[in-house]
Amino acid sequence: MQSASDVELISVTKRYGVTAAVSDVSLKIPGGTYCCLLGPSGCGKTSTLRMIAGHEIISVGDVIIGGANVGDLPPVKRGTAMMFQSYALFPHLNCLDNVAFGLKMRRVGKAERRERARALLEMVRMDAYATRLPAQLSGGQQQRVALARALITRPKVLLLDEPLSALDPFLRGHMRDELKRLQREFGISFIHVTHSQEEALALADLVVVMDHGRIVQSGPPREIFDAPATAFIARFMGGHNVIEHDGNTIAVRSDRCRLLPMTANDGLLGEVSSIEYLGATVKVALTTAAGAEIVAVLPDDKFFAEPFSVGNAARLAWAPRDSHRLQA
Repeated sequence: MQSASDVELISVTKRYGVTAAVSDVSLKIPGGTYCCLLGPSGCGKTSTLRMIAGHEIISVGDVIIGGANVGDLPPVKRGTAMMFQSYALFPHLNCLDNVAFGLKMRRVGKAERRERARALLEMVRMDAYATRLPAQLSGGQQQRVALARALITRPKVLLLDEPLSALDPFLRGHMRDELKRLQREFGISFIHVTHSQEEALALADLVVVMDHGRIVQSGPPREIFDAPATAFIARFMGGHNVIEHDGNTIAVRSDRCRLLPMTANDGLLGEVSSIEYLGATVKVALTTAAGAEIVAVLPDDKFFAEPFSVGNAARLAWAPRDSHRLQA
């Protein structure tokens, strides 16, 4: 386990000509934190990651790692390592030599670099594939090798640019577990860019939601999901109804809603527009007279005990404690 270093961004801005990709971003990531930068395409999360890495020049602001301002340093001197979305393995090198390559560039002796590479391949459970070429590996296996290669230089911070996006859903879930395990074992900060809400909630100690080049909310994943600050965040995170109610805009989690007959005195009236059976739950969408879609996610046994059909009129209701007022 290595010593953990804080990462701090101070009023960081990235401009391309007159266009600001990142605007006045300030953020502190405590050492040993798994941080996910989350947001839609074009929100500035990858530009932010690349400025931390040194692959993008900062227009304004500072990047502090372990108490040192690294904004003017090249990537190799920042104490960071980056794992790219494409994995970027050398096709002519076997797994062992791919992992050892960073140490070769630092003129570490052959015996030591191979010993350290074998140890890392074992940590990522790829030691049995040490002599294989990248073309002989699956996507998930290539990712493990790329991860070991990024970690071999013993970085203070590991930067990951959408590392799971190329994997199938089953393998993504498995690799999430592996990333979290390795982050705990190494004890360093992982800063992980993703557009997947599920990925961020599953992995992160700190979720940073970005939109239009700015941080719109940051905090523990449960806080972000349970108490989104704005309608944008509630809709982007998913699983919420955004409702105008008693002169306020509120968010109500879909799984905290219930369906009532149209004759009930409580709830919003709508017509059932779709029903999706999802195994443990059933997702029921209603369309209101104003044309808005509202959703209830119900336990399967509860839905089938009192089922509705498409075209039925129904009311969507919730307990007052389950509503969360949003900022204007």
